[in-house]
Amino acid sequence: MAFNLTEFLGSFVKKHDNRQLILIPLAVFALSLLILAFMFTSSGAPVKLGMEFKGGTMIAVTTQETADSLEIKYSNYPIIDARSAGERVVMQFGPMDNKQQRLLEDDIMSAYSNLEIKQIGAVYGSTLQAQALKAVIISFIGMAAVVFLIFRTVVPSFAVVLSALSDITIATAFMNLAGIELTLGTVAALLMLIGYSVDSDILLTTRLLKRRGTTEEKVTRAMQTGITMTTTTLAAVVVMYFVSTYLYLFSSSLSQMSLLSDISIVLIFGLAADIMNTWLLNTGILRWHIENNGFGGRNA
Repeated sequence: MAFNLTEFLGSFVKKHDNRQLILIPLAVFALSLLILAFMFTSSGAPVKLGMEFKGGTMIAVTTQETADSLEIKYSNYPIIDARSAGERVVMQFGPMDNKQQRLLEDDIMSAYSNLEIKQIGAVYGSTLQAQALKAVIISFIGMAAVVFLIFRTVVPSFAVVLSALSDITIATAFMNLAGIELTLGTVAALLMLIGYSVDSDILLTTRLLKRRGTTEEKVTRAMQTGITMTTTTLAAVVVMYFVSTYLYLFSSSLSQMSLLSDISIVLIFGLAADIMNTWLLNTGILRWHIENNGFGGRNA
């Protein structure tokens, strides 16, 4: 018999009280915060920063040499990473002074004819850090304001914001565990997660607070719609991940699309976290709110 996520979650929600539903995602959220705190104390940032945010040089060359051999070959420079992408090897170097930068470029250009060089200064990287942080903060403020205007009550609005915060926190903690850097692409993925989270949470909140029926019936109906929406998106993102990550294995003319690969894997774990946070954390908070305040629409 095929696994039915909606039936499984519906049964799980019915069998557990509000405190049990809330504690599970809160425990994962707290563990994610510990991972981010450990990363911050060890590196000065809650997640490993990509070249866009700390500055450096990316050089891609078409060669038959392996990534490991090139990493050894250019070990005299501050090389951070080297990876194969189809017929190319992409090397990433940390910030360098102008003299060392010119030496590296001369060295590379004398050895390879088909290459790409991308350089980002440390000052520009710091500016991008500030802009990315500002974008996330503004997104949360705007989201909280809109949600409060819709429901005009604190607890449901808090639940939506907490769920979105937990989604991106868990996704960012996973980035640390998987060694994925914070780039402009992964920042975009985290911002998209806020949108996905708000979408499913507002669906649940609207069904529970403004529709007829018992609380359990309304949760079930909201879950049928919400799980379908999220799993459909998740399926598309999984396909994007495999295409962008492994398609080059089937044709030497194709290369790995690292940006899309990183975006899609962050979205996969963020959407998985959203399923947990929406249907356990948010449901538990809203059920508690309805039971204790008698606010939640009219029962049939």
